[in-house]
Amino acid sequence: MNGARSRLRTEVAIVGGGLVGCSTALHLARRRVPCVLLEAERCGAHASGVNYGGVRQQGRALAELPLAGRARRIWGRLERLVGGDGEFRATGHLRLARDEAEAAALEGWIREAARYGVHGELLSREALRARFPWLGEGFAAGSFSADDGQANPRLVAPLFARAARSEGATILEGRTVVAIERAPPGFVLRAEPELELEARVLVNAAGAWGTRIARLLGEELPSEPIAPNMLVSEPLPFRIEPNLGMAGPGIYLRQVPDGSVIFGGGRGTVDLERRRCRPSFATSLATIGEACRVVPELARASIIRTWAGIEGRTPDDLPIIGPSPRMAGLFHAFGFSGHGFMLAPAVGAVLAELILDGHSATSLAGLEPARFAPGSAAAA
Repeated sequence: MNGARSRLRTEVAIVGGGLVGCSTALHLARRRVPCVLLEAERCGAHASGVNYGGVRQQGRALAELPLAGRARRIWGRLERLVGGDGEFRATGHLRLARDEAEAAALEGWIREAARYGVHGELLSREALRARFPWLGEGFAAGSFSADDGQANPRLVAPLFARAARSEGATILEGRTVVAIERAPPGFVLRAEPELELEARVLVNAAGAWGTRIARLLGEELPSEPIAPNMLVSEPLPFRIEPNLGMAGPGIYLRQVPDGSVIFGGGRGTVDLERRRCRPSFATSLATIGEACRVVPELARASIIRTWAGIEGRTPDDLPIIGPSPRMAGLFHAFGFSGHGFMLAPAVGAVLAELILDGHSATSLAGLEPARFAPGSAAAA
């Protein structure tokens, strides 16, 4: 090993400075556990900082709901936890069905989600028009979850990073992990420029690069890079209170207090090796067309910016969270497939419990890395 390298030793090393990594660092530091977070660029530079900003339980896979419920409680006390509210507002989430099949799916989800303490209100075609007169025609039904909302992703990861530092965590930005060795009882990480870090426990929270970090230790956990495509309009008179989504594939849309409408759908292009992505012009045009059908008055608005973010998507569209099935001391938390912003504060809390206590009261059933172990149904 290069003798010129800086050498550090800690209890827990965290790879990735997105919201998951920063939340993990904060929850460990609050329990006075030494930890070092390594981020290749700046905290929140990719998916955590440039996503849509939805904070919803509604419409999630049932396996995510225990984690989502805990996350919602954290969002409700964000200012006490990190010193700022991240512009979180419980505006509600409206999910729209375009036909009877999607309406039936909404009704079924409401019934199943109630078992997890998540409640939705089914709205008929007529109730939708009466309650939300700015909606376009043609929706068969909707469901409304009053407890859901939205936040500003540009603020939240930096708030968690700042709070983690104030509690004693070490966060090193501009450090790219290039090698990891198993060195019982822990790990040795080498990062550029010129850093060597020894740790007893390793957390892989590397987002779209999570599969690459896992492979450095011989673990095959599948994800592919995606670039969710988003746009924002000029300010309009404020009318759209809830965060909107579709019961099936389609756009998502929310209006912020200054009147700008943020919406997205489809994918841009991504170059994972260069850590760069671009929005797609064709995707943006299609998204604008659909947005105008959902909220017709958007047709008179100017688009002032388009962008994309780099995220990792798993084959089953569910995140990979929990201990490695084959390597003690290694934990994974990546592959959030474009819907991890809301979950991330709770993911850090659960990881800290798994690391320090060996268990968590919040179920990760259906999300653990073991589902992709050779021979499992998901790996087949």
